Amino acid sequence: MDGLRKLTASFVVPGPCGVAVRDRLKHLTPENERVLRAVGAHQGALASRDLKARCADGLDHSADTWAARKRELTKESSSRIAGAITKATHDQWALARRCQAAHIRKLDAGIKTLRHRLSLPVGEPGTKRAAGGYRSKNEWFRKSRRLATLTARHTAAVADWRAGRVRVVRGGKRLFNTRHHLAESELTEEQWRQRWEAERWFIAADGESGKRFGNETIRVTPDGEVSVKLPVPLAHLANARHGRYTLTATVAFAHRGAEWADRIEANLAVAYRIHLDVERGRWYLTASWQRSVVQTIPLETARARGVIGVDTNADHFAAYRLDRHGNPVGDPHRFPYDLSGTAGHRDAQIRHALTRLINWAVRAGVAAIGIEDLDFTAEKTRDKHGRRKRFRQLISGMPTGKLKARLVSMAAEQGLSVVAVDPAYTSRWGAQHWQKPLATPHREMSRHDAAGIAIGRRALGHPVRRRTAPPPHDRSDRAGHRTAQAGPGDRGRKGTRPPTTDQPPGEPSPSGKRKREPSASKTVRDAPSTHQWVQDSLMHAG
Repeated sequence: MDGLRKLTASFVVPGPCGVAVRDRLKHLTPENERVLRAVGAHQGALASRDLKARCADGLDHSADTWAARKRELTKESSSRIAGAITKATHDQWALARRCQAAHIRKLDAGIKTLRHRLSLPVGEPGTKRAAGGYRSKNEWFRKSRRLATLTARHTAAVADWRAGRVRVVRGGKRLFNTRHHLAESELTEEQWRQRWEAERWFIAADGESGKRFGNETIRVTPDGEVSVKLPVPLAHLANARHGRYTLTATVAFAHRGAEWADRIEANLAVAYRIHLDVERGRWYLTASWQRSVVQTIPLETARARGVIGVDTNADHFAAYRLDRHGNPVGDPHRFPYDLSGTAGHRDAQIRHALTRLINWAVRAGVAAIGIEDLDFTAEKTRDKHGRRKRFRQLISGMPTGKLKARLVSMAAEQGLSVVAVDPAYTSRWGAQHWQKPLATPHREMSRHDAAGIAIGRRALGHPVRRRTAPPPHDRSDRAGHRTAQAGPGDRGRKGTRPPTTDQPPGEPSPSGKRKREPSASKTVRDAPSTHQWVQDSLMHAG
């Protein structure tokens, strides 16, 4: 196995740590909407100002500067609202830093590839592991210019990183740039303005354990009554005691309603957010809370009842069930989805395919799902696959990050664990060792189905190949056992194998051929049986 990269160990993915549910605020009066808009605009302006101050602090941020910003915001809102705004600001700044680091890594990958290819002679053929030289002098010159461009971008990005400068747009950079392309977006200036203002509003509150119903700023009673603590400049709009405004709409969470009710009745922390969907003209309330930390089950426990290996592809999941010995059980399953269209359509397609996969896993009685730990960060750069535009579009369209997060959260609800495995060589080795042996006239095996078996075996801790070669001398223990075989304690490891035919020796078979009679034996070991037995390689454990 010289030249192959070292495989990383499989591991059980930790479960989700939070929950969020949403319900619509129906039957709001015009006065309710006017108050919500005023609160959102006022607190959104405070959030924008606080984010500007946080970005100006850069790496000089400290607990003292945080406390100073919070004191300034408290004068125009309240202590709890100021705390929610500063926390949201810090989360947004930290996210921008992580995106900045990912951008630098992507530039590093592109620069490394360009330098390698530019160092080769023009027309140098590539290999399976590395690209060759460029095809012409013209292409070489254009790529040298691109290398200079990426190097300049990398230098600027590293300088921003070291100085702690980030660039954040409240409301979203994409929506901000849409202002210059209204015709292509089929929006008027007034429609864009409404979306922009709604995205920059801030009507949210963090939960507080021990407080009434788990939140003092946005309070939701067990009956679904919603009230909001107004900031100081808008206290004159209150219609209830202590500067609160009670909405006429009520909420009733259909999903996880009982869990939410148990939390607020126990006065456990629940965070709320009120937002407007401008396109639909609807107001929504989102409730979220943290789950108690659940200990991840050991890897051996997840493997005890077998796994389902899942190969992720551009248009479907290819899944195969394996028992704990790594033997395929039944037929392959495929769960298609369509990643074209809007983001909402793509998300619904992925969610539907995962629902079908998880339901099948529950019916099969397995305890875990094996999936590749995919990350195409270095593969998405056009400098590595410049002419292979369709391939770049293929890997860029696969929602690997969102897929893993959604699979973990959905599987946890059904009591299933997710085992992440190294994706190296799963498709190649799966096709080499499993595609042809499992293909029958009534079962079509694709390369992706075979990859699902390879992923499942790797999740179980078995090698991908079906079985190893016999010992070099003979079949005794003198040369050692096979490296892939059943363990000493496995049931049936020394059991008989099914006969090749039910025809007695010497009688003509259905094909018209006659089998040889058994020869006389001189030793007990060579004593013949009445049937001829063969080793079935597909029923071999391990």
